[in-house]
Amino acid sequence: MKIISWNVNGLRAVYKKGFLEWLENENANILGLQETKAEEAQLPENLRAPKGYFSYFSSSKKRKGYSGVAIYTKEKPKRVEYGMGIKKFDDEGRLLEAHFDNFILLNVYFPNGGGGTERLKYKLDFYDAFLAHIKKLRAKQQNIIFMGDVNTAHEEIDLARPKENEKNTGFLPEERAWIDEVIYHGFMDSFRHLHPNKKDTYSYWDMKTRARDRNVGWRLDYVFISAALQKYLKKAFILSEVPGSDHAPIGVLIEL
Repeated sequence: MKIISWNVNGLRAVYKKGFLEWLENENANILGLQETKAEEAQLPENLRAPKGYFSYFSSSKKRKGYSGVAIYTKEKPKRVEYGMGIKKFDDEGRLLEAHFDNFILLNVYFPNGGGGTERLKYKLDFYDAFLAHIKKLRAKQQNIIFMGDVNTAHEEIDLARPKENEKNTGFLPEERAWIDEVIYHGFMDSFRHLHPNKKDTYSYWDMKTRARDRNVGWRLDYVFISAALQKYLKKAFILSEVPGSDHAPIGVLIEL
């Protein structure tokens, strides 16, 4: 089962750059998108329902063209939840939770901590609420997968210029400590588990400075799996050559 996550930085924009052809060629079983920046009604029909996929969308209720997530899946879920049940987080359209027979998958666009102390607090509060949420889910179903743009690089190996960014959001100690806590509670960073020492491998590059050309990047995108799924994890990858966004698609191959 191939599962892919991608912050597309605008689904309508990436659609014009060959997104559906890429989707067909990649042939993922499940694709989770973040930062779709569109309501379902704003999308063309072939993007709302690509051939061979069931599709689900959640968009921001606060403002148009902001945030948003989507899931395309070949297997129809038993049910899909829209958010965590906390209004201040759910109104930004950041989470889709798909329940399948033998696992639960969450596609999440975690908040960015930029824009001042209030927004950083929102991000950290979201982090805490989400961890509590997935711990409750795991009590009912051991097989949990959550993926998306976490908006934090975990360790120095996960960004090109760690020293220069120690006081910047996305690499603050309190943000990184949350990922430590996620791992402590039994969720595995699939890419780093299989590639513990792999350097210069990132999923985000600043477009304004053409950082991708120089590979001055950050690994902000993750697929985390619960410990019960470790034995089924076969591959974890970053598709860094795929254009169309300031983020690259990432993914895993799980034989479940």
